[in-house]
Amino acid sequence: MRDHLPAEMRRREHVFGVITHHFQRYGFEPLATPTLEKRETLLGKYGEDAQPLIYHARHEMGKEELSLRYDLTVPLARVVAMHGHELPLPFKRYQLAPVWRAERPQRGRYREFYQCDADIVGSSSMAADAELIALLCDVLASLGFGANGPSVTIRINNRKLLRGIGEYAGVDAAHLADLYRSLDKFERIGVSGVKQELSDRGLSAGIVQRLVQLLLHSGGNRQSLAALESELHRFPNALAGIHELKSIDSLLQAYSIPPVLYTFDFTMVRGLGYYTGPIYEATITEPNLGSICGGGRYDELIGIFRRESLPTTGLSIGVERILDVMTELDMFSSAIAASASDVWVIIIDESSRPAAISLTQALRAKGMRVEMQLEAKPDLGKQLRTVNRKNIPFTLILGPDELAQHTVTSKRMVDGEQRTWPRENDIDELVAYFHQDP
Repeated sequence: MRDHLPAEMRRREHVFGVITHHFQRYGFEPLATPTLEKRETLLGKYGEDAQPLIYHARHEMGKEELSLRYDLTVPLARVVAMHGHELPLPFKRYQLAPVWRAERPQRGRYREFYQCDADIVGSSSMAADAELIALLCDVLASLGFGANGPSVTIRINNRKLLRGIGEYAGVDAAHLADLYRSLDKFERIGVSGVKQELSDRGLSAGIVQRLVQLLLHSGGNRQSLAALESELHRFPNALAGIHELKSIDSLLQAYSIPPVLYTFDFTMVRGLGYYTGPIYEATITEPNLGSICGGGRYDELIGIFRRESLPTTGLSIGVERILDVMTELDMFSSAIAASASDVWVIIIDESSRPAAISLTQALRAKGMRVEMQLEAKPDLGKQLRTVNRKNIPFTLILGPDELAQHTVTSKRMVDGEQRTWPRENDIDELVAYFHQDP
């Protein structure tokens, strides 16, 4: 759980702004949910690995047992169950909010962090899943990933296909969760490590070998799907998952998503227990910095909170990991990192304050970010030190000479250039000057 000082907050707000802009472009509506949920709302929804990471709140006077939200997905399911009659379907929602997990803090992993989620409730069509992947591609491109920035690959899989692969290999339903947990480590421990872990979990050598042969079809798109379809044609779950992936592949072409941006990876699992269909993760591949986004379809989660479920799919953008990566790779423009203000209005003495206020408000009305000296006894040296410390690119000086001559003096801090402007001039000339590169 961290403090975020102003320079970092400017970077965070920039990234949040880009993400929100694209969520709104795609027609998603804002939603807010409480920080605390009833404990039973959260428990049993994420899988056994997540259960110990939920923070529980205690209140001596209250009788309800409450917990800090672990993600934004389960609270969404509760909201739809409680307020579904007020929400026209399909309901497209977005939420940017903190969540809490009792993690051991490390790079890219925190106890309190923001999630940026977009979900579509009430559509079973793969067009909803493809739309979310296209949205993700737009967000990442706007933030500088891909093209000339860090390379990103979106890995796509399907829980139905994973179930079918397990059936093909002879894994009984009781061991499917073990299979998922082992496959989820494929990138970290490799083929031999997964083989060993599956054997340790009680699967026979024959089952393990059949599984690994199928999983090694990963790494392509249409060709890998065709190979799996031929091998698994007698297993309905596998075929259903393959057909959904084929549909997503076709739809992503219609969205003009380059095939190089995504691949079908049959070892990718995503750890949360509520996924039922397509799943995906966006991973920074060059430099190799790990996953920055994940999502998938969870058609049965809302049904836990009401009699009838609704088909639902969603994504969660890992904004903390994105911020860490963008900071490490110096991907923020100097304007974002530099200062909260464009101009500082220097007041030499109190007689110039009314004119300074008038000028400041005129510039603010034009969209400029402007500060001025507020203390009653202006100190020029102190003001200049503040300007330098805050990296403010311009100053405007209003002293006795400027007041007498109805002028204002600008100074560009990077090179010291000074200019004098008649104060009755059109303010747009001054604004245009501030927007020029030195």
